[in-house]
Amino acid sequence: MELLLVIVAFILFIIGILGSFIPILPGPPISYLGLLLIHWSGFANFSSAFLWMFAGITVVVTVMDFVLPSLMTKKFGGSRAASIGSFLGIIVGLFFFPPWGIIVGPFLGALIGELITNKAEGSKALKVALGAFLAFLVGSGIKLIISSIMLFYAITALLQ
Repeated sequence: MELLLVIVAFILFIIGILGSFIPILPGPPISYLGLLLIHWSGFANFSSAFLWMFAGITVVVTVMDFVLPSLMTKKFGGSRAASIGSFLGIIVGLFFFPPWGIIVGPFLGALIGELITNKAEGSKALKVALGAFLAFLVGSGIKLIISSIMLFYAITALLQ
């Protein structure tokens, strides 16, 4: 049973790392479940403080992932339509143009959203689209780092 928990945990870590880039999958929460399974397997003994700390980090990163695109788009002068376009661009890009669609989708979605809704001039819409793209990159990078750190601690605990 313990070995099964470890195997499922590492499957969750892989899904969690993929979830850092795929918007449908909540990467850090899935990685955190993997961390809990490693702990419950008996192969690792994380302290309560360690587990609570990573639970808090996971919540903060997950909330940030929903807030950051809107904040960055608005910081770059964008509208709500640009934020929605960025999100829809990620989804469309993921399903129709993988793997590059995940990168290009938020940019094009924000650009189209800003151009259609506000009839913005091209340079302003381009600036807004770059803000949405930066938000995606920053959010994905932070999620990847957190999920990778959890995987690192799990591997380190198993090797001890």
